[in-house]
Order: sequence, then C-alpha cells, then structure tokens
Amino acid sequence: MAALGWLTPRRRSATARSVLAGEAAAEAARKSSLAAEQPAGAGPGTQPAVRDGEPEFPVVGDDRAAAFFDLDNTVMQGAAIFHFGRGLYKRKFFERRELTRFAWQQAWFRLAGVEDPEHMQDARDSALSIVKGHRVSELMSIGEEIYDEYMADRIWPGTRALAQAHLDAGQKVWLVTAAPVETATIIARRLGLTGALGTVAESVDGVYTGRLVGEPLHGPAKAEAVRALAAAEGLDLARCAAYSDSHNDIPMLSLVGHPYAINPDTKLRRHARALDWRLRDYRTGRKAAKVGIPAAAGVGALAGGTAAAVALRRRRH
Repeated sequence: MAALGWLTPRRRSATARSVLAGEAAAEAARKSSLAAEQPAGAGPGTQPAVRDGEPEFPVVGDDRAAAFFDLDNTVMQGAAIFHFGRGLYKRKFFERRELTRFAWQQAWFRLAGVEDPEHMQDARDSALSIVKGHRVSELMSIGEEIYDEYMADRIWPGTRALAQAHLDAGQKVWLVTAAPVETATIIARRLGLTGALGTVAESVDGVYTGRLVGEPLHGPAKAEAVRALAAAEGLDLARCAAYSDSHNDIPMLSLVGHPYAINPDTKLRRHARALDWRLRDYRTGRKAAKVGIPAAAGVGALAGGTAAAVALRRRRH
C-alpha cells in the first residue's frame, strides 16, 4: 500500500501501527468516496446555532475546508459495531453467547457514556473472527440491511444538521470511526456524506483474512487518518472542522481549526471548556445517553445486558 504524504508533523503519541491504520483508512476512503446526490436540507428546527459575534461558519465555497465527524454517540446513538453484531446474529453468523457479550458491551457504552477500550477491542476481535472467510461484497450487502434495521432511526438530527451545513457550503464531509470501513461507508452514503475513514480489515481476492491493516482506527490513529486524507485532498486543516463526543478523539479535534464537542463525555467537556471549543449536546439532558438498554435479539441476551446494566448502576451510586 503506497504511503501518503503529510502536510503537518505527526504527534508523538502516534505509533507505527496507528500511522499505518490512518494511511490505510485514508486510502480506502478516497477509493470509495461517493458522488451521491446530497439530500434535501435538514429541515426546520434542526439548524446549528451560531455564537454571537462569530463570522458565518462554515464558509461557503471554501474548497480547502472539510468536516470530519466521529460516528458513535456523535452522529449515531450507540456503537455501530454493536448494531452490526446484532444484525449478524440475526443472520446466524454466530451463537447466542456472543450476542450476550455484544449486548453487555452496548449496555455499558450507553450507561457509562464513554468507550471502554477493552470492550471495543473485544468487539473488534469478535467481528474479525466472525467475518473471516466471508466475501467483502457479502458483508456490504448485509450491512445495507442492518443499517435499515438498527441504525437509521438512531441518527442524531442535530449532528445531521451540522453535517448538512457543511455540505450546503460546498464542503466535503467524512465520517471518522473505529467501525469497519465498509460499515462506515454505508452509513456515510445513506446520509449523503462524502465518504468514511474506518478500520480497514485485510482482504485477499475479496475475502476477509481475519486480520487488520495496522490497528483499529481509534484515538491517535484517527488523527493520522485525517492528516493523511487532508494531505491527499489538499485541505488546510486550520480551516477544517471536527466533531466528536469522546476524549479519545482529542488528537483528531486538536488537528483542526474548528473543533466541536458533541454530546461530550466528562473529560472532553472539561477539555473543551478549558480551550473554549464549541459544545453541542443533543441528548435530552446530559445523562440521557446513560439511561436504558438497547433491545437485543433473544431473551438470554436481553436478560444478560439488563443484569449487567443494573449492576453497573449500583456501582456508580
């Protein structure tokens, strides 16, 4: 895989594997960049707010600016990889005990409001073992169905309006996520976005090998992906915007001139306030994302997720 050039120096936190993951994600995103027609405006009551005294943003016609959106809990409620896992279970890709684990991890994510690195790694390892030997085209087709079943109704209208504002200004809009690039690309296309940077799973002759290219696109790797894509697209990062809910994405947010904290976790909220970053919270109250558990297919999985959620609540109080 050809290495991409760089516009700005890398942060010291980047490892060789995160650089490789970022470059792979950028290359995959450019190859799959979609020229789909943009949907109609986001509709009344969902337009993003502008702070008093600030110039209009995004700047119409600025083709050296773009927007980068985290996916999980920023654009969509919950984690895409867990919704994808539920869809694969429904299609008998794996057993009930695996779904129980998916349900517990998703419950933890919803209740705690932050990503747990061990849970995310476990989910990715499970997903890689599940898709190994399957054709990329098969998973893409299934992913379209899973989006309709589990994801379409979980898009935050407020964040969608922010993305639409960039599109209406003539700018490109990219998802940046640890979810598989194929899943992220489907979501981006359905939302009328330009494309997606996501975790790249290795495939040979169109068949998944069960290995990753580099590492999951998480934390510093996201920043590397954005940096690589900006270099390839001729973007000025100082004129770009980035949006995320997680402190894990501070490296990505720090790259751009217009960082936004969306539905932020506690650490990101504190960091954003200290640096006077813009904040948006589209939840019904700050703790809304910490209430309730997603429905899971199968009584055993739901019971397991509920018990775990209750136990976690008791520990937190």
